Amino acid sequence: MMKKTIISIAFAVLSVFISAQASAQIRFIENEHYKVISDEATAKPEVKEFFSFWCPHCFNFEPLVAEMKKNLDPSVKFDKVHVNFMGFAGQDLQDDVTKAMMIGRALDKSAQVNLAIFNFIHRQRGKITNADDVRTILVDSGIDAAQFDKMNKSFAVNSMLKKNNKAIAQFRRHVSGVPNFIVNGKYQAQFTRDMTPDDMVDLIVFLSTMK
Repeated sequence: MMKKTIISIAFAVLSVFISAQASAQIRFIENEHYKVISDEATAKPEVKEFFSFWCPHCFNFEPLVAEMKKNLDPSVKFDKVHVNFMGFAGQDLQDDVTKAMMIGRALDKSAQVNLAIFNFIHRQRGKITNADDVRTILVDSGIDAAQFDKMNKSFAVNSMLKKNNKAIAQFRRHVSGVPNFIVNGKYQAQFTRDMTPDDMVDLIVFLSTMK
């Protein structure tokens, strides 16, 4: 009797999962809510958010990004890729800011550093004109100045910058603006005007389950 009950519960759970998947497939339509940009998906599920600290939409998207991370399966890697092709600043300066983001990541202080940079640009209306400005933002946010100087020149942080920029080069023909989300290396999310914030989160979660 107990064995039958367990089997019944298992089938019930599986049915709910299959039903939810089918519902999502009907809800999100290829070429309307997402595009297929590659024949093959990545071996492991991942979400790449292409963004810029200078982009006001990216700044406003941060709470939504937090919800995406919260709702994604723990096995899904979420990676923020800071682009360097925006017209707000030169490429070298944008790379300097990317390195600052990587310093925060290496110190396990991504949230602190990212918020500091976003706030400086969009809340304080500050202007980043050179690498010293970037350093000041991080030091003011609580990062030790000597530690920043050391890590900014380190092989590890510069390798992280190269990896970030390699992702830009890989998907550049698909990413003309930000924020932009590439899921599993195969699907590009397309947020339509009628979508709610919950719909956008659900779309990213749905695409992360696609092969």
